Amino acid sequence: MDESPSRQEDEDLSPSSPHAVAITQCDSAPLLWRVEDLRSVRSQGLVGALLGSLPRTPRQNTRLGRPLLLLPEEERLLRERRTTAAAAAAPPAADQYGGGAKLRLQVQQHQEEQEKSYQEQSILALEDRKSALLRAMTSSHTESGSADKALRGRLEGLHRSFTFPRSAMAVQLSTARAGLSYCPEARAFLQADGPIRGQDESCCSARYQVFKDLRGRGFYLTSAGKFGGDFLVYPGDPLRFHAHFIAVCLSLDECLCLLDVLAVTRLGSNVKKTVLLCSPGPDGRVLYTSLQWSGMV
Repeated sequence: MDESPSRQEDEDLSPSSPHAVAITQCDSAPLLWRVEDLRSVRSQGLVGALLGSLPRTPRQNTRLGRPLLLLPEEERLLRERRTTAAAAAAPPAADQYGGGAKLRLQVQQHQEEQEKSYQEQSILALEDRKSALLRAMTSSHTESGSADKALRGRLEGLHRSFTFPRSAMAVQLSTARAGLSYCPEARAFLQADGPIRGQDESCCSARYQVFKDLRGRGFYLTSAGKFGGDFLVYPGDPLRFHAHFIAVCLSLDECLCLLDVLAVTRLGSNVKKTVLLCSPGPDGRVLYTSLQWSGMV
């Protein structure tokens, strides 16, 4: 992934766990890279979207891996929880950041993780080489005795001669592009401080109120851009359930075109989902209106 030079990292703390979630900002996209961070946010009911390739198959795009892209509302909820947890803990001012000792510990842990990853990948690479030699020995192309003997010799000496270069360690390459280097207009467009739709503060606030209310009711939410809505609402973990609702966030005084209402309702009917019009009220409550297609009159 192309990352801007102003790459920053924050640590968000959930109120129920001391684990710190490190959010990496790439332009305006909040990303999670560490496995423990993904587990932590998943345990809090936040889903996100995987958009990276797997380490050992970096060119495939059918099964995605890290990083995890958070919705703006998920990032905001994590930050609110971090603020709440920090206020409850109220550590002394001198110990808030831990100083150089904390940084040295993080560097040491990173180096240990890198070494562990290198050892694991060395074992996997050796097994791959062995498998390749065994396949060559059993294939029909190695009928001559001399060729088979040479392959056996290579297989026996593999443990002594095989070395896995550190430069060949697998790295995770994101499949999403942050713009083209030769197109500065596109990069400037993507380097916004917030989401494109978030330029309207009232719209962003309404989306977040709806997200927080539905999450508080136990629902799981993901993006519903491909369905013409704001959120897909699941009754449980998206790995086990289909979405039941398409949430569309609107202000109470916002006017809707009748054709737009018909279109989104018809779409919801086609994909077997109920459309929810979600409008935050002035008292903090969210009003929900369900739409279902019953046919043309």
